Amino acid sequence: MKRLAFAGLTAAAVSALSVPVLAADLPQPADPAPTYYDQVPAARFDWGGAYVGGNLGWGWGNFNNRNAPDTDGYGVQGGVHAGYNYLIAPNVVLGAEADFQLSDLNGSATTGGTNVKTGSDWNSSIRGRLGYTFDRFMVYGAGGLAIADQDFNVNGAKKSATALGWTAGAGVEGAVTDKVTARLEYVHQDFGSESFTLNGTRYKSNLDENLVRFGMSYKF
Repeated sequence: MKRLAFAGLTAAAVSALSVPVLAADLPQPADPAPTYYDQVPAARFDWGGAYVGGNLGWGWGNFNNRNAPDTDGYGVQGGVHAGYNYLIAPNVVLGAEADFQLSDLNGSATTGGTNVKTGSDWNSSIRGRLGYTFDRFMVYGAGGLAIADQDFNVNGAKKSATALGWTAGAGVEGAVTDKVTARLEYVHQDFGSESFTLNGTRYKSNLDENLVRFGMSYKF
């Protein structure tokens, strides 16, 4: 009886050991192929094309007068602008822009019985812009031709002139949406010397103006 039991245990052990060997000889399922997920880069903001917009800021300036006391003026300015940008390299933007501003730049001074009032009600410019972009953000410089009106008043006698000068400035601009950008810029304008003859006396006035303004543009 013991021999039969031992024989049975031996047969069971041999069967158990033979199962893994037979399983190893059977065909095994192939390992699943690795899955790769290619990341699609986000599209870069396109700075090229036409745009229009508006801006609002604060201006201050000095009227350097000959034969009359100097005057200072400051006030709110606001207006519109329009332009076109060209991409001349992946991160370099070249553009042209024109703007028109309404201003409230008025000053007055009195010396020796002479009362002088100076003012400028509007200004405009045609500028070239050169910028460097960081995808949706751009820093730029701008410069070109500036135009403004100048009023000169001495003891009630008044004359006006349209002055030509130059402008230069710099700013930063960022994309709010794919069509809307916002900017903050500083502008300096120098209009040179204008002559005014009032009551037989010849005066000269040189206007230098500075402007900090915030603007928004819609890109087509």
